[in-house]
Amino acid sequence: MAELLKVDASRFEFALDYAVRLILSGKVVAFPTDTFYGLGADALNLAAVNEVFRIKRRSSDRPLPLLVASLDQAAELASDPPPLFFKLAEKFWPGPLTMVVRASSKVPLKVTANTGKVGLRWPRAPLAVALVAAADRPLTGTSANLSERPACATAAEVEKQVGDVLPLILDGGATEGLAASTVIDLESDPVRILRPGGIPESALKEFLS
Repeated sequence: MAELLKVDASRFEFALDYAVRLILSGKVVAFPTDTFYGLGADALNLAAVNEVFRIKRRSSDRPLPLLVASLDQAAELASDPPPLFFKLAEKFWPGPLTMVVRASSKVPLKVTANTGKVGLRWPRAPLAVALVAAADRPLTGTSANLSERPACATAAEVEKQVGDVLPLILDGGATEGLAASTVIDLESDPVRILRPGGIPESALKEFLS
């Protein structure tokens, strides 16, 4: 059963250190992002990646999005990203925009669901960014819920769905929980929006024309 750890200013460093130690040992931790709660695991550890698929009951043909803490870190995970990648990042990151690009050799093929493409996002939630930075590696950023079930905006909702198979849920309060990140495929021709979300299509139009 998951330990539910409330995170406030007085416990931030303790919670961060505790969660990172679990993540670096191959465990999966739930934490709040700027959209919904996510499942964070070391994206470069194949065993940890497999654990995310198991916890979510996610089919292996569905890739896992990754969270980064800087544009430089994202660029290292992408193979020759197009100029549009940097333009969109400058405008919308940190924020609810996931950009799908060709994955670099650092990204396990399992993460990409054997497509060779990976979705990258730099969230604006301080705890999420701090986790990625402290772990010094990208973290999986898929939502903390069972596949085909609603995404979770509170720690209690996460506990109800997947608490029995997680070691730790960081309770940072309710997330915005209004929409998931917008997902845009920069490798398609033409570039297309795969999932509407927190960045409206109207805001992206000037970049896609």
